[in-house]
Amino acid sequence: MNKKLIKDDYKKKLSQINIYNKNYYDKNKSLVSDQEYDHLKKEIILLEKKYSFLKSKFSPSQTVGYKPSKNFSKSKHIVPMLSLANAFSEEDLNNFEKKILNFLSKENFEISYSAEPKIDGISASLTYIDGKFHKGLSRGDGKEGEDITKNLETIDDIPKKILSNDFPEKIDIRGEVFIQNSDFQNLNEKFANPRNAASGSLRQKNPDDTRKIPLKFIAYTFGFEKGLKVKNQFDFIKKLNEWGFKTNQQNKLISGVKNLIKNYKEIEKKRLDIDYDIDGIVYKVNDFELQRRLGNISNAPRWAIAHKFSSDKAISKILDIEIQIGRTGALTPVAKIETVNIGGVKVSNATLHNEDEITRKDIRIGDTVTVERAGDVIPHILSVDFSKRLKKSVPFSFPKKCPSCGSKTIKEFNLITKKKDAVRRCSSEGYYCEKISIEKLKHFVSKDAFNIDGFGKKIVENFWKLKLIKYPQDIFNLDFSKIENLEGWGKLSVQNLKYSIDQKKNISLEKFIYSLGIRHIGLENAKLLSKHFVSFSKFKNLSKQIDYEDMLNIDGIGETQVSSIESFFSNNTNKKVVNELGNVLLIKDAIQNSGDGLLNNKTFLVTGKLNGISRAEVKSLIEENSGKTISSVSKKLNFLIIGDKPTKKKVDYAKQLKIKVINQAEFLKMLNKSS
Repeated sequence: MNKKLIKDDYKKKLSQINIYNKNYYDKNKSLVSDQEYDHLKKEIILLEKKYSFLKSKFSPSQTVGYKPSKNFSKSKHIVPMLSLANAFSEEDLNNFEKKILNFLSKENFEISYSAEPKIDGISASLTYIDGKFHKGLSRGDGKEGEDITKNLETIDDIPKKILSNDFPEKIDIRGEVFIQNSDFQNLNEKFANPRNAASGSLRQKNPDDTRKIPLKFIAYTFGFEKGLKVKNQFDFIKKLNEWGFKTNQQNKLISGVKNLIKNYKEIEKKRLDIDYDIDGIVYKVNDFELQRRLGNISNAPRWAIAHKFSSDKAISKILDIEIQIGRTGALTPVAKIETVNIGGVKVSNATLHNEDEITRKDIRIGDTVTVERAGDVIPHILSVDFSKRLKKSVPFSFPKKCPSCGSKTIKEFNLITKKKDAVRRCSSEGYYCEKISIEKLKHFVSKDAFNIDGFGKKIVENFWKLKLIKYPQDIFNLDFSKIENLEGWGKLSVQNLKYSIDQKKNISLEKFIYSLGIRHIGLENAKLLSKHFVSFSKFKNLSKQIDYEDMLNIDGIGETQVSSIESFFSNNTNKKVVNELGNVLLIKDAIQNSGDGLLNNKTFLVTGKLNGISRAEVKSLIEENSGKTISSVSKKLNFLIIGDKPTKKKVDYAKQLKIKVINQAEFLKMLNKSS
């Protein structure tokens, strides 16, 4: 693998997409077709997923949508415009529904879905106050959009005043702006395709120019509301029609995954006959109360998913199999294949996942294979054509020693599955392995960790080669006089770098914990740990057995995470890194609970099956009301909530410790809720 060539290719693609973005969003000029743009975007994301040393704050993977255009004033969405998780198979949909049922703690319960074709257009948010169209925003980055009210007012499909008595006092109607394919044929060659035409038209500085374009608007949801009396999505769509909005005629109310698949296949067959572009179907849990209970995960709702249209496949040949090493020591095999065009995207790499996958499919260098990619999923090897296998072919031998440092590679025993992990790892600890060390440093300066402006992955690699850095603390003790004399650096750029580093010497405890790159400790776990330890001094002095056992009481932290943290601190190099970072940084204590909730300073534990509510939802309710959940009975527990068939040992121990034992109804009463 030639890293320089890969990086150069990555930078070239980033530069190209930023040129497209600048023209598209700031100059209302479309340089390429929407398909070409999407393919370039996916190529960048695929490169980042395949090569852990590639990352940039300018990458399309770092944003949802695009930053608001300078041509328009910016405005925040009262309720963020979230993205959607994707499904590509019946199995994905079954998993989606299973997670919903588990969260709601329901069995043999039929969920109704509003199935809505996903139009490939431009999202817009329309605010109505007392029936009058007040403001219109573009999606922007999901949190903040462009105020394009004047341009949206030119679209006939958007009602300017609604007189219906049942229209909400205030509501944010959301939908898609698009151009029908038949209308697009009559436009001049200013735009490359219907989606670009819709996007460019909405960003015209002069609304009169927008008025000349036959833009359409289909409404499908709302962001916030005050006075909405409808209780489900399908009835809401009916109301949209009554209020004068256009809605998709292909919308259906469907129950059961099998029926979702049947409808999906029917829509996919006739998508070419529909006079606008669609790229899948969105499924939304129909009941608004269930939507509210399910809530969101990160930047996507738990109650909706986009079922993308079918994957693309191609035949290629495996030229080589390379092993990549991540910051946790995981060895990931990647097939280098003869470049092939799959759905308009040039593919030259395909993930092989792990050693077991290679063995199971008997994948070898020189094999002719079927490569599949679905949506944004990394291309993978679907199958091998054994009839075309070369006679001299030999099975691929997975390295038993780390290609970087020579340490033994191991498959760890998983305490949960009671089996060995599928992933083989480098067994070295601390910063002994060069590849792991470099990846750890890249993680340390990454966006979700220290996020040091101008200190990207390329800088990490260059400074490593020049022996300017080896450990994270070296970043804060750089010899800037040496850097100033390096090729490509000057006095100003060095001053900027020094300023960026100094600015990050003040960091929150949760980001500091995450930045260390401890295996199994992601952002969410880092937040939980920071709330538990509160201060850096308590975290860095984590050493006693009782401290590790105490961590098991943190809801969301299990034996796997505790074992990983214990392993991290058992290494002297890691402890030295933590201590030296503590000497050069100001690590802020975790923000404590505001204390204004009904359950403030109270701890809870659930045992047994509750009626109509899952443990995940109970946890969410407790945290929303300033309480805490812990994972075992101890003196720190205030309330043990019991359901059907509770664990007798827990109940007996709680009574022994004189902990209050309550049932579901008593818990809900504490929240002023009824069961």
